[in-house]
Amino acid sequence: VIERGSSYLRLRPDRVAMQDATAQMAMLQFISSGLKRVAVPSTIHCDHLIEAQVGGDKDLARAKDLNQEVYNFLSTAGNKYGVGFWKPGSGIIHQIILENYAFPGLLMIGTDSHTPNGGGLGCLCIGVGGADAVDVMASIPWELKCPKVIGVKLTGKLSGWTSPKDIILKVAGILTVKGGTGAIVEYHGPGVDSISCTGMATICNMGAEIGATTSIFPYNKRMHDYLKATRRGDIASAADKYQKVLLTADAGCKYDQLIELNLDTLEPHVNGPFTPDLAHPISKLGETAKKNQWPVDIKVGLIGSCTNSSYEDMGRCASIVKEALSHGLKSKIPFNVTPGSEQVRATIERDGIAETLRDFGGTVLANACGPCIGQWDRKDVKKGEKNTIVTSYNRNFTGRNDANPATHAFVTSPELVTALSIVGTLDFDPTKQELTGSDGKKFKLSSPFGDELPKKGFDPGQDTYEAPKADGSSVQVAVDQKSQRLQLLEPFDKWDGKDLTDMAILIKVKGKCTTDHISAAGPWLKYRGHLDNISNNMFIGATNYENGEMNKIKNQLTGEWGAVPDVARHYKANGVKWVAVGDENYGEGSSREHAALEPRHLGGRAIIVKSFARIHETNLKKQGLLPLTFANAADYDKIQPTDKISLLDLKNLAPGKPLTCAIKHADGKVDKIQLNHTLNELQIGWFKAGSALNRMKELAR
Repeated sequence: VIERGSSYLRLRPDRVAMQDATAQMAMLQFISSGLKRVAVPSTIHCDHLIEAQVGGDKDLARAKDLNQEVYNFLSTAGNKYGVGFWKPGSGIIHQIILENYAFPGLLMIGTDSHTPNGGGLGCLCIGVGGADAVDVMASIPWELKCPKVIGVKLTGKLSGWTSPKDIILKVAGILTVKGGTGAIVEYHGPGVDSISCTGMATICNMGAEIGATTSIFPYNKRMHDYLKATRRGDIASAADKYQKVLLTADAGCKYDQLIELNLDTLEPHVNGPFTPDLAHPISKLGETAKKNQWPVDIKVGLIGSCTNSSYEDMGRCASIVKEALSHGLKSKIPFNVTPGSEQVRATIERDGIAETLRDFGGTVLANACGPCIGQWDRKDVKKGEKNTIVTSYNRNFTGRNDANPATHAFVTSPELVTALSIVGTLDFDPTKQELTGSDGKKFKLSSPFGDELPKKGFDPGQDTYEAPKADGSSVQVAVDQKSQRLQLLEPFDKWDGKDLTDMAILIKVKGKCTTDHISAAGPWLKYRGHLDNISNNMFIGATNYENGEMNKIKNQLTGEWGAVPDVARHYKANGVKWVAVGDENYGEGSSREHAALEPRHLGGRAIIVKSFARIHETNLKKQGLLPLTFANAADYDKIQPTDKISLLDLKNLAPGKPLTCAIKHADGKVDKIQLNHTLNELQIGWFKAGSALNRMKELAR
């Protein structure tokens, strides 16, 4: 019997998608597996390495030049092993998937946490680490703990300033950043039909922010229309036949939790700062900001990203802009626009939408992730300067967009970003308040409107896809030994069969610790294919419990304070194994497996926390680390930075059986506590072999 929340499923996904920052490590792992060709359709998407600096064309040309070595590696590796390659400038992975590959009933994994975007077309698309992608590309069943199902019943219909984004902003406020962990969110009810296909994708995309395994909508006419508009009418016709049987929730199905939202009364929301679940209705945002002393003046408005860059999103923003321009008003602040794909960019250019946004004062950036993932050469504020930005992105963790920990980032709909940019402050509610035109007359903005799909059809723009050769055996994939960007992987050491005793505590992390805190993006993205170089960012954003500071820990061998990666390297050079200790929902956020690879590479053996986010826990298991949770959360307080940690009786490590941990304090006293784990037999095999990849090679031999 399969039980939600406890049984492990062994699945055969139909497709794998990888973005360029995570594809490097995934392809390096695939190469080291010794396999000749991928077993399922797979694609690489170049979207993460393009830094927003001056504007689309120039930024793209600069990225191609700076990242030539990496792009060449990904292109040739794709050609050799049968993986399709979407060149830089093609667009953001999730938009390309929606436009080309997604279809109702698809099961897909992607090496990016926002892969669930495909739920907008009735797919189950799940974010994973690169090692999971390697399993699927190698035709090994992919393991997933059977998710629970959270139902979100939508009644009423969207209208006025309320947008699809407000649904997930509200749900994030209800469930919090960990409320969806280990669950699929299934939207249903009569309100669904008032949401466009790309609007449903927006909602599923940001489901990553509540920790959900994925999110999904039932197949309907809005999806049919989108499939038809993206030249897939035959798929729409096939899906129509199975709509009631397979692609809609069964009558009377049981949800583990049910949330009901009335779209008629749902107010536009703005969430933040510093966490995507701090939800504020627009009517209360100004007073809340003043009460909390958040900067009310907005420095930059940013629309687009994989969450909100559809033709409809851009058209609705253009309707607001046209009305403002007719009254002589423009954006008061810098206004950046990120098209989600080359197809969207070409179509909004043809239809005059891009020009309207430029007339407003907007800068159209490259078809890429850009500032959403920290690829932003921001010049208007100094690091450490307190300021506010408002975006239509999905995440707003400390320092994520611009590497400035004092930036207060708020996420909302692109429509609200546009309206707030006209006044440049957080305390403006376009649903109620008036603006003053250049002629001195007052006016109220009309509700935004825009075509769901372009009347003249989509313009595909430039062809940016490179299909792999039918036979890639003659293709050479070169990695220069002196490269600072790419490094072939060496296998991790096997477990020696002994207990892990007297391990140092590298860092006891205080509070929120996302994968951004463990392995920062932004300027570090360039090292994603070089494990040793990127390990120099390990834990540099995490707050040390001992002193409340970032990237400053005490070296227990020398007694000196140092940067986290430097101390870890010193321990490794001296044969000292270490653990890291963390708080709740450890590893939330991005799927980047570097947050697991780096601790393993620098000598880590276990991560001990109150609770884990799903993808990160799996990534740790894959690299042969032990992800352990306190049986009693209060035991976190027993651990001091000077303690030595021992994990006992590892030879009897078994599924469902807690581990005994001995904490030896500096005064010689020993506390024994229980630690839980979710390792199954297969995953215990990964630990013993040193990693899942090592185990794959053992089985192949």
